[in-house]
Amino acid sequence: MEKITGAEALMRSLEHEGVDVLFGYPGGAIMPTYDALYDHRETLNHILVRHEQAAVHAAQGYARVSGRVGCCIVTSGPGAMNTITGLADAQMDSTPIVLICGQVGAAMLGTDAFQEVDVVGVTQPVTKWNYQIRRAEDIPWAVARAFYIAKSGRPGPVVLDFTKNAQTALFEYMPQTVNFIRSYKPLHHPSEDSIKEAARLINDSVKPFMLVGQGVELGSAYDELLELCEKAQIPFGQTLLGLSAAPTDHPLNMGMLGMHGNYAPNYMTNQCDLLIAVGMRFDDRITGNLDTYAKQAKIIHIDIDPSEINKNVQVDLPLVGDCKEVLARISQYVNPAKHQAWIEGFKPYAEKEYNKVIEGALHPTEGPLLMGEVVRKVSEAANNEAILVTDVGQNQMFGCRYFKFKKSKSVVTSGGCGTMGFGIPAAIGATFGAPERTVCMFAGDGGFQMTIEELGTIMEQQCPVKMIMLNNNYLGNVRQWQYMFFHKRYSFTPMMNPNYEKIAEGYGIPCRTVVEREDLEDAIREMLDTDGPYLLQVAVKEEDNVLPMTPPGGNVDEMLFEVEQTEELPKGLKKN
Repeated sequence: MEKITGAEALMRSLEHEGVDVLFGYPGGAIMPTYDALYDHRETLNHILVRHEQAAVHAAQGYARVSGRVGCCIVTSGPGAMNTITGLADAQMDSTPIVLICGQVGAAMLGTDAFQEVDVVGVTQPVTKWNYQIRRAEDIPWAVARAFYIAKSGRPGPVVLDFTKNAQTALFEYMPQTVNFIRSYKPLHHPSEDSIKEAARLINDSVKPFMLVGQGVELGSAYDELLELCEKAQIPFGQTLLGLSAAPTDHPLNMGMLGMHGNYAPNYMTNQCDLLIAVGMRFDDRITGNLDTYAKQAKIIHIDIDPSEINKNVQVDLPLVGDCKEVLARISQYVNPAKHQAWIEGFKPYAEKEYNKVIEGALHPTEGPLLMGEVVRKVSEAANNEAILVTDVGQNQMFGCRYFKFKKSKSVVTSGGCGTMGFGIPAAIGATFGAPERTVCMFAGDGGFQMTIEELGTIMEQQCPVKMIMLNNNYLGNVRQWQYMFFHKRYSFTPMMNPNYEKIAEGYGIPCRTVVEREDLEDAIREMLDTDGPYLLQVAVKEEDNVLPMTPPGGNVDEMLFEVEQTEELPKGLKKN
């Protein structure tokens, strides 16, 4: 057989895995691989980012909207270290990516060589698997294993640390495929008895309620979800990352769960007699005070990861498995039902929220523009079919509360880590993962500046990202907490902002600033009608607040509808 270099073998292995896009940044320790990449430009489209953190976030955006494994490549030392935030973000949000890092030669490991860092040791806590390739002969096996682990079971990030000698050595290459690892069991199948028990609990319940998480998206279980809910008439709420797992306007969809979610699904969580959690992990933003969370209900937890069972909430019936399979199996034993009184019971709480919060957020009659009205107008102008990408903060909460969804895989946001700066690079990746769709990215003025260098990537690639910056001259989310819990002491949250129009002009990106309400719809239409990227800067109310809100450590059924100053600090915070 032909002998090729390890770098060339890596290229062929990536092609064998179906990779078509790479996000990366070259450097000394990965240079042999970049030299090999030069001859594969027709099949491996390399997107040069401006910072290594952005390479990982872009790979995340690509993976989230395409359902495929995102792939990125960086050099050793500082290049690899700059990816840690993205890896932790991908780990928390179960995003399948493979990161390839350059590394010094095997003979120099442990000598503190130039740009040597123990990448395996550093990344182990924030990855699903990592491996150091020291021999060229191990490349086909390592790449195949990496992609299998990243995408199977509960997805997650994988790191391959690629020594320089392995990149340059010659060997006889043979592609490999991995679909089984003896020590790794990514998929479990609940017993038939436990499936029947779940159906019995559903059949016996009078007030069932389902919590829909990102697992439904990851498992492509949309049809199975709606089949079960419609057959048994189970209303459902959605987590932040599960918002596009069902259409926003579905009659059984009661809205978003969580600290800044909708009042009705949060309140009724503590009223139901059966709680069915699907593909979600009961994180603290969903549960609030665990001592009072759903104590009246029997709980079924469906999740592909056994480590999530009973981690935060003790459940009555765990079903460890792929939710697509588990939901379909349960549906076979569930009786058609009607829970009209129970479903109607959500309406008074939804109406209360609408009257106290939503009406004013979407239809203000005077004053500055509000974030909620901007988000909803963008969504509707895009026929509610666009992909929503957000940064982190108030822009994220307003974006997820007021954007509407018709299609699956339409939410790209940083959930578990809450990474400011996520928005721009993730949106870049989304344009490559779903090039046929409109990508709308919302950011605040704070998060926008954290990865503002990626406007260079957008300029070079002409990524058609529609960027909507909600500019309130504050770190808005922190400011809201300072108002509520720290006596309005705005410690380093006011922001002095640059001239974004001039910055956009420097990158050749069309930009428009909107201050007056009567100009908003025309500007949104101009943005959506423009080929390629566009930056729409909207001057919004400086002290706009995300409501309703469950105070940190509070009960999910005791949400605040007004921002109030309080002497009580959030649970876990102490006065100096």
